[in-house]
Amino acid sequence: MRLATIAFVSLAAVSLAGCVTPRKPDLALPAAYEAPVAPPGAIALDTWWTAYDDPELTTLVEQALARNVDVRTAKSRLDEVKAQKLSAILQYLPTGNAVLTGRKTETEQLSGTLANIPGFSTSGTSESYSGNFNVSWELDPLRATAGIRSANAEEAAVRFAYEAARASIAAQTADTWFQARGLSIQLAEAQETARIQTQLYDIASKRAAVGLAATTEPDRIAGDLAQAQAQVAALEAQLQVQKRAILILAGRVVDPTSSIVAPPNVGQAPAVPNLIPSDLLQRRPDVRQAQQRLRSAVGQQQLAALAFFPSFTLSPGLGWSKIVQPSFESETQNWSIGGSVTQPILSIPRLLADLKTKSARTEQAVTAYEKAVQTAFQESEAALVNLDADRRRVTLLTDGEVRAARAYKASATGYARGLTDLSTTLSAERSWRAVRAQLTAAQVQALRRSVQAYKALGGGWASQSYAKAR
Repeated sequence: MRLATIAFVSLAAVSLAGCVTPRKPDLALPAAYEAPVAPPGAIALDTWWTAYDDPELTTLVEQALARNVDVRTAKSRLDEVKAQKLSAILQYLPTGNAVLTGRKTETEQLSGTLANIPGFSTSGTSESYSGNFNVSWELDPLRATAGIRSANAEEAAVRFAYEAARASIAAQTADTWFQARGLSIQLAEAQETARIQTQLYDIASKRAAVGLAATTEPDRIAGDLAQAQAQVAALEAQLQVQKRAILILAGRVVDPTSSIVAPPNVGQAPAVPNLIPSDLLQRRPDVRQAQQRLRSAVGQQQLAALAFFPSFTLSPGLGWSKIVQPSFESETQNWSIGGSVTQPILSIPRLLADLKTKSARTEQAVTAYEKAVQTAFQESEAALVNLDADRRRVTLLTDGEVRAARAYKASATGYARGLTDLSTTLSAERSWRAVRAQLTAAQVQALRRSVQAYKALGGGWASQSYAKAR
């Protein structure tokens, strides 16, 4: 009867285990991005920051990858999971402890008849020693395989989280660096505006002194000059704050902000490699992390299903003992081997509930994987579309800035010669300043957008080396 029950439960467990197959994730993506993409160049996406040909940026990113606290925290988390993985693997190996005991007893008989026969004495000193080494080994290759796969997947997921942290810090460092350079440009332009306003103020003062202009004209210019000087002070403070942010990202907290020299110019954003959306499945560390989370969840689901099967435990052991008493001494040794079979019966409802829980978590992991892929595609296409728009905006504003500058210079020359009134000159200067500010913002935005594009496409980590390692 018992054998029949065990057989029935085993067959039910086999049928149940065969049904725990997770849903295949939907990873369908468009064949191409709906955005203009530059032809593929010689850009190494793993180290995309070198494509800007900026030694200072390369140094800052390398320092951030080595010293940043977020990167070091992610690395510590990876070390922790590696240790946990080893512990998870070792639980499927034989376990056992050696136990040594010893006791010495001094007995003194106070009354009654003294007895002293071999093996029994009512008075004297007795000693006992023993040693045992018992081993327990659960022979279950299916559980061991599923458990090890789950542990490997969990380690891989954390490893990809570490790489995602590195990619994020690299992008954040580059973004902060380009913002600092943009502030340097704005500061230089504000200083140039203050110089122009000072020049106009001097001209207006001279014209008013000889009666060629109203005495109120210098006052009108003085207001603009004060605004320009106030803007210089504000930008100097913002640039200092931005430099400190760069130093913190690079792990150089104690360095002075003067150690960061952000030149007041920006280059052109380099081309983006011509990748297809399906490359995100291999390039993006967050997508790979979601994939490994799914594998880990599947392993846990398989373990929950295998819990319905019988478990076999082998228990060999060795022992030794020694007893010393008055007129008696004995020393023995022994060995044993045994085993047991455990078949869940009354715990099946609990195991079913656990299996349903693991199955639900697996479905969540499948959905999270799908969402990671969709999010990666959305971010990539959005970055590429916006980058193309930013480049076209820079081209248009560059031409507009040249024309506005030419118009102002002509107006300023006319004002100095008395051919143009002050309002026309100030209006031309403000127009030039506005176009110049828009151009600077567009240039910085294009660089920052290129950083977003590289990060969105999966740049900043050595994905090929991980592919080979698999």
